[in-house]
Amino acid sequence: MSWGYFEYVPVAKKKADAVKLLEKLRKKNPAISPVIIEGKKIANSWWAVAWNKNLESYADYSSRIGRGRSYVKNGMVLDLQICEGKITGLVKGSSSRPYKIVITIDSLSDEKWKKIIEKCSHKINNIEELINGKFPKEFEEIFLQKEDGLFPSPREIKLDCDCPDWATMCKHVAAVLYGVGARFDTDPLVFFKLRDVNYQELLKKSMDEKINDMLKNAKKPSDRIIESNNISKLFGI
Repeated sequence: MSWGYFEYVPVAKKKADAVKLLEKLRKKNPAISPVIIEGKKIANSWWAVAWNKNLESYADYSSRIGRGRSYVKNGMVLDLQICEGKITGLVKGSSSRPYKIVITIDSLSDEKWKKIIEKCSHKINNIEELINGKFPKEFEEIFLQKEDGLFPSPREIKLDCDCPDWATMCKHVAAVLYGVGARFDTDPLVFFKLRDVNYQELLKKSMDEKINDMLKNAKKPSDRIIESNNISKLFGI
């Protein structure tokens, strides 16, 4: 049996070929959205790092997802689209045409979402904290819980690529998944869109509880308020 040999292609040529193919695709579809990695890191924000950390934490993916790192870093993800519960991508591979990737992610159940809101309530001050990941450390534990957290588990993710690789988690799929993390760097709110939940509910619950506490405290007499008879004594009246 002949196993055949793969011709070695320098990284520089791969990048150049990807740029040429992207130009062709852009003429047909101006709305195409490639993943461009600036610098050495493929993830910088809390949301991007947490997304990658979650994927890499599962044994189902650990041995395969790393193959996509070089692909996304070298500009092979020519298009990435994210909507509610679905990710589509085009990745430059060994073929002259890009491979099509479709990833579907189950929506976060109402029960899980309500539990997360309850656990996080009264602790988020504003949208900037939520976007920037500058929230209490305990939030990370809540969001990253494998069964009841915000981030999807392998059983909630369905992967598909039209490349000839038999593996479900091929390097093209892995590249797209890393690309999703990179997209969170520029717009973290896309994460909530992908999980099909309303992030404003987190803020609303927190603010409602704070307002209720303020109203309750407003009804309590303050130690700083001096009774009228004490005022008389203070001034010798």
